[in-house]
Amino acid sequence: MAGRITAAEEQLKPDPKFGDLVLSRFINCMMKGGNKATATRIVYSAFDEIQKRLDDGKAPELPETAIEVFHLALDNVRPSVEVRSKRVGGANYQVPMQLNRRRQQSLTFRWIITAAHEERGKPIHMRLAKELWDAAHNEGKAATTRENTHRMAEANRAFAHFGRGR
Repeated sequence: MAGRITAAEEQLKPDPKFGDLVLSRFINCMMKGGNKATATRIVYSAFDEIQKRLDDGKAPELPETAIEVFHLALDNVRPSVEVRSKRVGGANYQVPMQLNRRRQQSLTFRWIITAAHEERGKPIHMRLAKELWDAAHNEGKAATTRENTHRMAEANRAFAHFGRGR
């Protein structure tokens, strides 16, 4: 049955180390093939790397802990609009659409994880730590993806009226 509502939102438990529901959902998105312990180890190792960077160079504008860097990275990468293709009168238009909170979060997770997976040559926890660190500073591939999405939506703002009559 497509479109049925599941109890996934109520069943989600906070992660054991930080007690954060958003981090728990991120770990679930990192998981491949049901290996949750591996995904958890990767994320926590990335957080340890971020904490090392925070301890090394104390800058006043940086957060104190790795979980704060994580949330700052999510806030910086989170999109507010996306473009969707809509067929009107035999022509396809890229129509900018507002995003709900859940879609914003899933796109944010996807962009950060994809950016970490695309880079090669280092262990995954190092790549994830680098991408989260860059995203917290509004840099990196995930932040670039967000900027490109917003730029595309702005360029196609003239077609926004096609998206209203769903």
